Amino acid sequence: MASKDQIRANALHTDITTIGWWRFLPGWTHAYLLLARIDRPIGWWLLLLPGWWIIAATAATVPRMLWVMGLFLVGAVTMRAAGCVINDMWDRRLDRRVERTAGRPLAAGTVSLLQAWCFVALLCAIGLAILLQLPLTAILTGIAALPLVILYPLAKRVTWWPQAVLGLTFSWGVPLGWTATTGDLPTAGDWWPAILIYAGSVAWVFGYDTIYAVQDMTDDRAVGVKSSALGLGQYLRHGVAMAYLLAVILIGTGLWQLLGQGPWVAGGLAAALHLLWQVRQIDAADPAGALRLFKSNRDAGLMLTAGLMASGLMASGEIA
Repeated sequence: MASKDQIRANALHTDITTIGWWRFLPGWTHAYLLLARIDRPIGWWLLLLPGWWIIAATAATVPRMLWVMGLFLVGAVTMRAAGCVINDMWDRRLDRRVERTAGRPLAAGTVSLLQAWCFVALLCAIGLAILLQLPLTAILTGIAALPLVILYPLAKRVTWWPQAVLGLTFSWGVPLGWTATTGDLPTAGDWWPAILIYAGSVAWVFGYDTIYAVQDMTDDRAVGVKSSALGLGQYLRHGVAMAYLLAVILIGTGLWQLLGQGPWVAGGLAAALHLLWQVRQIDAADPAGALRLFKSNRDAGLMLTAGLMASGLMASGEIA
């Protein structure tokens, strides 16, 4: 077992920060902003991107695409914050026992459980206000995600594969984006592209969150928390590689069924090469490197987003 000094050294390799623009806000807001992970935008980026993919691929017009993407941006920031609060409410006792998370507001006692409940209620109200701008089918689809948001923190207590549960949750933007742009649930024949893209996104999330879990392998093993990084053991690199390969195949097939050839293919190839680069860089003994690789998935997702938006602009005649 690693020494306390080793654990503390690894804890330095985290994206928790005590500096940033939010420090200029009133002092009483700081604990809430940290609780909502406002200081760490990577989480809402990764929640947002699968929804952006399907919106760019299915929106009928460019103005509609941009409007729905804007709503999803605000919604992702808000609901990712709500998910973080719920996660920390479940994990507050465990977090006190892990060096990397001991400073979180609920674990440290700077925010009470009652205050956290009130905060998450406010965030959910904002999220609902965003959701109400969408068609009824999208509203119902968004509400259907709540059980996953609530139950995800329990997964790490009962299975070695909580990253798969996170994948189901973080990929919900795909069915939500589909219903937001079409206004209807897909018919039986139309479901396949959405199913493939959703499943591919789940695999992508599983891969990058397994990399993220490398940071906590020592502490997780000590306190009895399960993760796919621990479950894969010596096959960590192989597991992430298989997840990323599955993501490329499923997302690519789904988008090809929707769009055929177009600029999105270049974005998809660039993203696939980025995932390959990540696999080659994985090192279970390097928590700082794992965090950098995890964060780089925003870039991979944006590569595909750019290609899909270019395809949308071309289809609309905005670009030749």
